[in-house]
Amino acid sequence: MTDSRDWFPDQDEPNPMRAAQAGMKPTLPKRFYKEAGVEERDGLFHLTLDGRVAKTPSKQALAVPSRALAEAMAREWAGQGEEIDPASMPITRIVNSAIDGVTPRQAEVVDDLVRYAGSDLVFYRVSEPARLVQSQDSAWNPILDWAKDTHGARFTLAEGVMHVSQPDEAIAAVRNVIEGINSPFALAALHVMTTLSGSVLIALAHAVGPLDADQAWAAAHVDELYQESVWGEDHEAMERRRRREADFRAASEVFHLLRT
Repeated sequence: MTDSRDWFPDQDEPNPMRAAQAGMKPTLPKRFYKEAGVEERDGLFHLTLDGRVAKTPSKQALAVPSRALAEAMAREWAGQGEEIDPASMPITRIVNSAIDGVTPRQAEVVDDLVRYAGSDLVFYRVSEPARLVQSQDSAWNPILDWAKDTHGARFTLAEGVMHVSQPDEAIAAVRNVIEGINSPFALAALHVMTTLSGSVLIALAHAVGPLDADQAWAAAHVDELYQESVWGEDHEAMERRRRREADFRAASEVFHLLRT
C-alpha cells in the first residue's frame, strides 16, 4: 500500500482551502515509484503507483468517482521529478482534503460556505472613481442578476465596507444551491474557489453558472487590477496572485471533471 501521510495534510484539517494549501516538510521526499496510473474498482477510480493503490494521509483509498479526475491526479504524480513536491499537485491536495476532511464534516463545510453569502465581496461597492465603479458593475452585476434570475436570491448592496445585513430569503437560496452539491469533492473544490475569490457567489456563478474561469478570476480581482492600472504592478503581489490563480483553476478543474 502507498500513502502520503508524511507530506500531505491529515484529516485533522477540515477546512478544504487550508488543507489544499498546507505546507510541505522542509525536506521533500524522494520519488519512490516509477509509474502512476488509474484502476477502476467497485465503481471508483483509484490512483495507483507502480500498480499499488495509493492512500490518503488518513489511509483511505485515494479514489474518486470520475475517471477524468483520477487521470488528472495521475498526471500530477507522473510529472514529479526526483522529489515529490505537494505544491505542484493541487488536484491531489484537494482530493485528499475532500476524502479526509470534507466527507466526515460535510455539513460544517456547507455552513462555512453559506456564511460567505452574508458578507460577499460583490455586495460592497465604491462610489468613486467612476472607472472603478464601472468595473465593479460590469464584473459583479451579472453575477447578482444570475443569482436573482436563476435562484431567486435578491441581495442588498452597500457603498464602502460597513456591513449590511442580507435578506434571510437570499441566504436561504444560496444554502439551497450549495446543499444541492452532494459530492464532497465538489464541495471541497467550491470551498477552495470561494476562499481564493472571497466570494461564494463568484464561485457558484463559475461552478454552476455562466462564468468561465477567466471571468471568475477577473471578477474576484476587480479592485486589485484597478489599483495596478493606476499605480503599476507589484512583482510580489503578482506572484502571489499567480500562485492563488493556479489553485483556483485546479479547484475549478476538480469540480468540472467530476461531471465527465
